[in-house]
Amino acid sequence: MGCIVEGTAPLDERTGENDLAPSLRKIIHVDMDAFFASVEQRDNPELRGKPVAVGGSGGRGVVAAASYEARKFGVRSAMPSVTAKRLCPDLIFVRHRFDAYKEASRQIRRIFEHHTPHVEPLSLDEAYLDVTEDRLGIGSATRIAELIRQEIKAKTRLTASAGVSYNKFLAKLASDQNKPDGLCVIRPGQGAQFVAGLPIRRFHGVGPKAEEKMKRLGIETGADLAEKDIAFLRANFGSFADYLYRAARGIDLRPVRAHRVRKSVGGERTFSEDISSGALLRETLENTIEYVWESIERAKARGRTVTLKVKFNDFKNMTRSKSATHWVETREEFAAISRALLEEALPLPMPIRLMGLTLSNLEGAQAAESEQRDDAQLSLL
Repeated sequence: MGCIVEGTAPLDERTGENDLAPSLRKIIHVDMDAFFASVEQRDNPELRGKPVAVGGSGGRGVVAAASYEARKFGVRSAMPSVTAKRLCPDLIFVRHRFDAYKEASRQIRRIFEHHTPHVEPLSLDEAYLDVTEDRLGIGSATRIAELIRQEIKAKTRLTASAGVSYNKFLAKLASDQNKPDGLCVIRPGQGAQFVAGLPIRRFHGVGPKAEEKMKRLGIETGADLAEKDIAFLRANFGSFADYLYRAARGIDLRPVRAHRVRKSVGGERTFSEDISSGALLRETLENTIEYVWESIERAKARGRTVTLKVKFNDFKNMTRSKSATHWVETREEFAAISRALLEEALPLPMPIRLMGLTLSNLEGAQAAESEQRDDAQLSLL
């Protein structure tokens, strides 16, 4: 499907014959493999090769991340811990260590910046890189992706998967194609063909409920989606239609945005399964608070408004905000406001597929490392 698996197709670095056409953007999407769980296995040899879940093991616990050994049993992020334990009786739970994950993320970021200043982080464990013009003059995006993966393994003892293509949408799809520890390249002219063969569930933003609706409409693959005109998609999917129409054709014109002063600092998390339980929502909120506060500290930001966002399984959004009369400067205050917003919203009218937090009305934010956009996700996989 247009992929080159590392080691199966040698590169000609003089001609770049296995690389992207020079007139197009050269985009790499790097995604760490089971990042949180892999850090735990790296730091504790007794966990290596065993099914591991990061998260609480109690009755109200939720899986934040699962090792590949655990995933073989069906264990997934955002899954109740009791369900995960039932699927995998030998599952080992470990509490999260965000400081360790942040340090590994900083090491990985330095490797990215060795090759290009155009780095757009999506979360601690994934980022887009524009290497159309790279710092070392290598020229080949495929070769750069290979070098980055090698450097990450050598310096952090962790593995990463990478996708290389001429736009962000395709690069992200490609990075997931040969996981774990894989490489995939989608070249110019191959995007639409690659997308055509994918199950619709692989499209970013298409969750279980959307997949179910699409199947009722006869849409099971990218090729099925490409057959539908924009009027049909808008009638059935509303504002989501324009994205679906472009995605089915492998089109994505978004640039990699590395440095931009932002009006808010935030993060979102899309769940592998819809969540309705208050206990699971509270646990997920705590993980989101940790991630978002790390971004706030990194941006040296102060803000007055905290906003909670949830997306229901029918793709409708709900937001709740609270503004303080003073600057929110501590994690404790940010967390307290976030928790209060969630409690005010409970019970929710239907299950949700996404949760996000932002701090806005900022003052003192430096040039942002990444802009919070509707496609930015907190990935804990």
